[in-house]
Amino acid sequence: MPRVSEEHRSARREQILRAAMDSAAEEGFHKTTMAHVIERSGLSAGAVYGYFRSKDEIIAALAEHALGIVGHALDGLLAGGHTPSVPELVGHLGRTVEAQAAATGVDLTRVMVAAWAEAVRDEAVRAVAGPKVAELRGRVADVIAALQAEGRWDRDADPALVAQAAIGLVPGFVLQRLIVRDVTPEGYSAAVAGLLGGQREP
Repeated sequence: MPRVSEEHRSARREQILRAAMDSAAEEGFHKTTMAHVIERSGLSAGAVYGYFRSKDEIIAALAEHALGIVGHALDGLLAGGHTPSVPELVGHLGRTVEAQAAATGVDLTRVMVAAWAEAVRDEAVRAVAGPKVAELRGRVADVIAALQAEGRWDRDADPALVAQAAIGLVPGFVLQRLIVRDVTPEGYSAAVAGLLGGQREP
């Protein structure tokens, strides 16, 4: 009997995660069950349980997926060797989550909020999300250090502490986008620029 290829396994795993993401975006994780995921995926129960043994495993995987998208967006912004300002960085991340929603038909921001809530409640999810957030903060701290070296940020500031606040701006955008519904990446980026008295553009 031929072995299942890694590409096939990866595609099946993504199919299951997409089904879970659809359900979480509509109902939240608290109402999403394995039965919902199985039905939406179009796969058998045995197939789904072959990849994920529980709902908690799926939630952890989705949290990792959502944070991974933010990480890839940061990769793209830094790829050309340009050091972005913090407003530019925050605006880019906002545009990324909106573009993801347009491309997939699933509002990633709703999934992100549900995943954050589960990370607070569930230690297994926090164990996945926590290191990812810490990694993103470390990368943003590197951006702040680069801005300092270019004379574009207060040299006395602690890059690690600035990164904590900068990363915290992203949930602020997400929550206002979902609840108030009057924010845009461009407007939010401009507002962040107005808040940052420590930033000095050349």
